[in-house]
Amino acid sequence: MTHTMYGSPASLFTGKARAYLDWKRVDYREIAPNMQIRDEVIMPAIGRMIIPVIETEDGAMLQDTSLMIDHFEAANGGPSVYPGTPRQNFAARLLECYGDEWLVLPAMHYRWNYNEDWILEEFGRNMMPGAPRDQQIAAGTMVGKQFRGFVPMLGINEATIPGIEASYEALLADLDTHFSQHPFLLGSRPSIGDYGLIGPLYAHLYRDPASGEIMKRLAPHVAGWVESMVSPKTPLSGEFLADDEVPETLLPVLSRMMREHVPFLSATATLLTDWLDQNPDADLPRGVGLAPFEIEGVRGEGIARTFSLWMLQRALDYLDTLNSDERASCEALLRAVGGDALIGFSMPVRLAYENHTLTAGST
Repeated sequence: MTHTMYGSPASLFTGKARAYLDWKRVDYREIAPNMQIRDEVIMPAIGRMIIPVIETEDGAMLQDTSLMIDHFEAANGGPSVYPGTPRQNFAARLLECYGDEWLVLPAMHYRWNYNEDWILEEFGRNMMPGAPRDQQIAAGTMVGKQFRGFVPMLGINEATIPGIEASYEALLADLDTHFSQHPFLLGSRPSIGDYGLIGPLYAHLYRDPASGEIMKRLAPHVAGWVESMVSPKTPLSGEFLADDEVPETLLPVLSRMMREHVPFLSATATLLTDWLDQNPDADLPRGVGLAPFEIEGVRGEGIARTFSLWMLQRALDYLDTLNSDERASCEALLRAVGGDALIGFSMPVRLAYENHTLTAGST
């Protein structure tokens, strides 16, 4: 018996999970969820419609790609996507957070402002593969309304789009320089950071045709990295760079995270603190108001997502496991990229992801 992943080619996080499963040589099959699977499998197990979901061969249900990866790292053994040295491991965890939680801005912008007609038809083909084209488009349009509605909530609008595009193109340039010298972020083996970046950079920004043309034209080495991530030629192979090296070519990418994403995370933490004071006994919501951000000199505000703090907490938890010398090395890396705000970053509450739900514990 094999594992089953319910996912979609167009899904950002399915792309992340699939790339990992293929590199890890996990025995699985992928099924695009139809209405019956939604109602009879995903909703009863998870409590809401979300993909990807993995049903393991023993019947356990996994949701959230970071936890899926952690599950198979423990269950399957073999070469790990988590580097064994502190600076590389910490940097990789930060970049997973950045890819998962911040690059959703360019991913959603380019999909819905450059590729909308294409993606609506794609949704319909996946939902109703044998139906006439007009029925597919109608079905895709119905599903697409929900996703299209997330765009303004994220702070993507006429005022912020110039900053989002300028930031994305600068990121592509920095990554193109890096991938011209290294196969993956930290050597010849993909890390958890690579898997954080591959979700948005593949499923939306490479695979969608208009944004794919932009990537291939502006950053051919990034496009090549995407292709090697989603079609690994030598799974379970490669090494991380020696001597815990975080390449100089990655520092601009980390600096961008510290400049754009971390202030937004700090504002989200402040909003969550206020929300907890006002709602001490309530279930934790997915959003706690609007947090300001600045991107390439353009200011906006987007939904303050509590899940983003859980992703940051995963990286900070690792930092807390290190001895004094190892921690000092990671803090020196943070200072080098303008990340002083993460040294001693105070989470408003301990977050946990249990039974497919984000919960708040004690501080």
